[in-house]
Amino acid sequence: MMFAGKRALITGAASGIGRATAIRFAAEGALVTIGDKNVAGLEQTATMMATAPVIQPFDATDTQSCRTLVDVAAKDGLDILCNISGVLKWGNSEDFAMDDFELVMRVNTFSVFALCQAALPHLVKTRGTIVNTASTAALQGLAYTVAYAASKHAVAAITKSLAIEFAARGVRINAICPGLVNTPMTQQTATPEGVDWSLVMRNSPKLLDGACDPEDIAEMFAFLASDKARKVTGSLFTVDGGQLAG
Repeated sequence: MMFAGKRALITGAASGIGRATAIRFAAEGALVTIGDKNVAGLEQTATMMATAPVIQPFDATDTQSCRTLVDVAAKDGLDILCNISGVLKWGNSEDFAMDDFELVMRVNTFSVFALCQAALPHLVKTRGTIVNTASTAALQGLAYTVAYAASKHAVAAITKSLAIEFAARGVRINAICPGLVNTPMTQQTATPEGVDWSLVMRNSPKLLDGACDPEDIAEMFAFLASDKARKVTGSLFTVDGGQLAG
């Protein structure tokens, strides 16, 4: 199995991409710790996994909570960190609430750095790997989601900067840039009136049934965390059904 005996921490595992990734890694033999603020969702994810995970609720807006999550996951060592927790908020930029802007940045950006920072000493010991979640919004502007796009641009920068800094110490760090994915976050997020959808969807998926499923993104997490990607670091991988092709 691809991850037999490897210890992995996967955030955002209560639903969507995080859940699919936790299921995929457990199926490949990983010893998985799953984190999210949604305890009931974590418990449901655990019932779907081939092996029982360690369940550790955490608050992505709280740096100490992020550090505690890593401490729990790395009790016996850590090989893989998958940063998947995220939040999306829509809004017309002229009246977008600063509290919402700060929330998006804290969940999508601050927590990613806090988790990376806490995990890196353990990953240096194991010559491990980090896979972050950016977005197609990390590679282009996205109308009405300025905070989200800014947060994901920052994740791309964190990924590349840490990859350079830790390459000589044996740690690989990459990020995935999903496009439209069928997850609770994208399906349940309310959109405000006045949104010009022609601006939002100017780069829609090109493939037939182009929207991705969480399992499509989980496959890329598995590849990048595996030895098959042993020469890959500091890279952003788009999985978007052709959204950014043109």
